[in-house]
Amino acid sequence: MPSYLVETLLAGSRAGERGVRERRARSAAEELTRRGTTVRFDNAIHVPEDEICFFVFDAPSGSAAALAAQHAGLDPYRVVEAVSSRKESQA
Repeated sequence: MPSYLVETLLAGSRAGERGVRERRARSAAEELTRRGTTVRFDNAIHVPEDEICFFVFDAPSGSAAALAAQHAGLDPYRVVEAVSSRKESQA
């Protein structure tokens, strides 16, 4: 299943919110999966200096990843497919 990078804004001064957002992302992915669209939250990467937080979802499409992010209240700025070297080496 492809991975998608969901770009959101997260000010460095609000870095403590990352954990809450991760829990909401995981919960939203689980809910979509229960409804029939398999989505898995993988991890988050916060870049405080740039005030950006990336959430990685495994999903059948970018639309499904964006939907999970919206359900989690992440206010996605951009959603793009991402390829991890870890996944390439497993193929």
